[in-house]
Amino acid sequence: MTNLTRRKFIKRGILASLGLVLLDSLWFEKYVIEWNYFDISKSEKDKIKIIQISDLHFNQLRYFHKSIAKKINSIKPDLIFITGDSVDKTEKIKPLNKFLELIDNSIKKYAITGNWEYWGNVNLTKLKSIYSKNNCELLINENRTIFIKNREISIIGIDDFVGGSANFRKAVENIKETETNIILSHCPEYRDIITKQKGSLNIDLVLSGHTHGGQITFLGIVPFKPQGSGKYLKGWYKESEPKMYISKGIGTSILPIRLGARAEMVEMEI
Repeated sequence: MTNLTRRKFIKRGILASLGLVLLDSLWFEKYVIEWNYFDISKSEKDKIKIIQISDLHFNQLRYFHKSIAKKINSIKPDLIFITGDSVDKTEKIKPLNKFLELIDNSIKKYAITGNWEYWGNVNLTKLKSIYSKNNCELLINENRTIFIKNREISIIGIDDFVGGSANFRKAVENIKETETNIILSHCPEYRDIITKQKGSLNIDLVLSGHTHGGQITFLGIVPFKPQGSGKYLKGWYKESEPKMYISKGIGTSILPIRLGARAEMVEMEI
């Protein structure tokens, strides 16, 4: 092999590698959704099936959104939790509505705000209306107690920690402590405040998003995590109570790529 041929070979190898990285970051990790399933139920009886949707950053209805809705309908969850950053602008509420309309309307849904609903000056009245139309309640420092499958569950929705006015004490006012208490909090860093303020209230699970799993990572290196991430990145945190799961979410923010942080949907049985 001559020097020229060797140089061509190396150059082509580098170009091919770059092409694969671009394919991965611009297409595969964004649109080929990773579905993760966890069974954290305390018994085999009366399990409740939930789906977590996070960080949609909805722009327009695309084929993979339709695929997500189709799979949700096939799973037939009892509850859906939408953990913030659904839209970045008020005008994106309409395409979000088109997505929600694809999901079985009989499935009860609960949503919270993320930082981008505030940073994008999203009209929360319109957002709340669209959610309501699709059997979804937007909880802003509020709680709801529901009876499902012979069980009582309290769902606590925290306003966004970075862009909004997160207030755990307000969110749990007049709460009926039940067998299962679940917190929806967009920014995982707020878990540290919950831990300090929860007192004797038993918290079974905190569901968060926000970090996008780092969105762009390389060999375990995470160059950037958004404000409100704290020491957290993705997945389970069980080293202390309350246990928390952070979804990597569906969409992207700032840069339209994902690398080492594949888009994610979460299914759990509790």
